[in-house]
Amino acid sequence: WVAQVDALTLALSWREVSLPEQAYSLWFGDNREADAEWLRLGYSSPVTPKQVLDYHPASGQLLVRKQQEVPGFDPALYAVRRLLAPSRDGQTLVPISLVSKLGLDPSPRPLLLYGYGSYGVCVDPSFDSKLVSLLDRGVVYAIAHVRGGGDGPPGRGVWYEQQGKYLHKTNTFTDFADCARYLVEEGLTASDRMACVGRSAGGLLVGAVVNMFPGLFKAAVADVPFVDVMNTMSDPSIPLTVTEWEEWGNPNEAQYFHYMLSYSPYDNVKPQDYPALLVTAGLNDPRVAYWEPAKWVARLREMKTNPTSPVLLKTDMSTGHFSASDRYKYIRETAFEYSFILDQILQK
Repeated sequence: WVAQVDALTLALSWREVSLPEQAYSLWFGDNREADAEWLRLGYSSPVTPKQVLDYHPASGQLLVRKQQEVPGFDPALYAVRRLLAPSRDGQTLVPISLVSKLGLDPSPRPLLLYGYGSYGVCVDPSFDSKLVSLLDRGVVYAIAHVRGGGDGPPGRGVWYEQQGKYLHKTNTFTDFADCARYLVEEGLTASDRMACVGRSAGGLLVGAVVNMFPGLFKAAVADVPFVDVMNTMSDPSIPLTVTEWEEWGNPNEAQYFHYMLSYSPYDNVKPQDYPALLVTAGLNDPRVAYWEPAKWVARLREMKTNPTSPVLLKTDMSTGHFSASDRYKYIRETAFEYSFILDQILQK
């Protein structure tokens, strides 16, 4: 929406910006002239590479000035949708951004579900050329915009501050599971053809979900996952611990201690079947120390009851929290993870 102000009465009038897709990212570009008639915007979606737009508020005209070139990519071959999954509280609808290749048969498809859901961070649905290799193999890609992030319909205050942190953190995990179940119920995928992925706090999400809902996914990827919540949050000598109390709570207070203990992935591994897991770590990671994923993997291997399902640990001896800074190495790492996922969810 764009607001126009009458110069004489200062009255506001609102105009909705009409955009062509259901799920997208839209942001302000450089607008250096206060009295300009055109507004510079940026736009992207999972099937539309980055665009530079000019918008004329008075007429509603929208012009594409420039678009990122992606050799060999035809956006007409793909479709993006926005779905709303009902959560178990009976009141909340959790948005899902979903992208797939057109022309797929209507039977349940292999699907990769991504989630983060912490710090009020918005996971904007935008173009990622690396995903095309999955889409062209018939995989559906989905983003669950769970509570704990900042991209829910009520706004950041409700979605994050009131319902997604501290003593409401488990909403993040149950929202993710409810999104997965909704996708199964709608016939878009099946549990034996679905994988999930999350990074850092999103790795905590993955770790909590595979403990709480072990049969929901065929495979899971947890990158540099924050899984040893209790030990890390109870050690104030770790540089980031005290500031992280603003997200998870202070374990020196009994209510937060017991609540965090109820979902901490490492502390809640139990004798049950687990999906195939790929867990990554960085030796020089200052945010999630490499021993967190290492000890989590050790406990999973010891306690899981399905010995043929792999639990793999990949520790990079030269990187930190944000993986490789080398573009080509980063692409190779992504290819490694995609290979693991495809091996698990594609029919053989």
